[in-house]
Amino acid sequence: MSHDPAWMTDEHRAWRDAVRAFFAAELVPHQERWRAHGVVDRELWAKAGELGILGATIPEEYGGAGLPKSFDAVSIQEQGRTGDSGWGMPLQSIVSHYIQGHATEAQKQRWLPLLASGERIAAIAMTEPGTGSDLQALATTAVRDGDHYVINGSKTFISNGQTADLVVVAAKTDTTVPGYQGMSLFVVETDGLDGFSRGRNLPKLGQKSADTSELFFTDVRVPADAVLGEAEGMGFLQLMVELPWERLAIGVACLGAAECALDETLRYTKERRAFKRRVFDFQNTRFKLADVKTKIEVTRSFLHDCIARADAGTLDAATASMAKVWGSEVLGEVVDECLQLHGGYGYMLEYPIAHLYADARVHRIYGGANEIMRELIARSLDQ
Repeated sequence: MSHDPAWMTDEHRAWRDAVRAFFAAELVPHQERWRAHGVVDRELWAKAGELGILGATIPEEYGGAGLPKSFDAVSIQEQGRTGDSGWGMPLQSIVSHYIQGHATEAQKQRWLPLLASGERIAAIAMTEPGTGSDLQALATTAVRDGDHYVINGSKTFISNGQTADLVVVAAKTDTTVPGYQGMSLFVVETDGLDGFSRGRNLPKLGQKSADTSELFFTDVRVPADAVLGEAEGMGFLQLMVELPWERLAIGVACLGAAECALDETLRYTKERRAFKRRVFDFQNTRFKLADVKTKIEVTRSFLHDCIARADAGTLDAATASMAKVWGSEVLGEVVDECLQLHGGYGYMLEYPIAHLYADARVHRIYGGANEIMRELIARSLDQ
């Protein structure tokens, strides 16, 4: 039996109940259709905005509820508990924190209400063909031209790529300096934008309902105030400040998905019979599930501590990297064990565990591959 963490208040519990009911009514019934179509209906964004899910942590003066990050964490975990990782709601939270933390007042007034309402769908465009996690090799450029910047380059593996109309784009604004220097983030509004185009909706192993795409920028002109913040060249610093929350969010999503895998496997093994007994009654099944439950509870305790640190503003990059590595690795172990306990039916896509298994794999890759996370953790040991 899991217990609520110390930071969870009655307000958090009421929020969790409301979000859980919303997902049961508006997300779960449509999962198969969205997987088949490769994209989630835009109406879900509007409904989530109306309920307040998208603007939970956005300040009230910008159309949100002004709640701590732990409320977004509750929503992300609840989404995972439904078995869904295709809807890009967590990205909306991540982008809103970039804007809250680094935008000018005019930029906050312009963009945050649109994110809170779901009128705009957000994406982050960092990864490029051939560069992966290596932002030092960033090839997209943004050249100042009077009151505008001209952006040229391409991005790939962009979540929400087919639907996003507010895209945070990483680009080099000063190509005379090496590595991370001279990088800026641009908040690009894509509607009717000349020179901007979307590539195909990329076919993937899992997360079939997630629209993951290529984005192309060919002499795209954006106003100078599209630079996030007061000045150009601050992109790397902004990333370093906000990436810990993104990585914790991935860990929290993994926890929710692991809970879902256990629930599905308990249900299956208690209903399925073999050799005139419930599959659950075999000692091997019970011991495997005991291990799964233990891993989930240990993970929950660590991630809940990280959430408390995020609310307090003390979550550091190394700890967030641990949350991402541990959560994603445990999820991989959990879904593998749970699929095995389904036997041959676990390999059939009509069973949720098959989707959970396929969806889980990417968590060890995106948000910074786990190998990169381990390097960041190791560096913290040499200080």
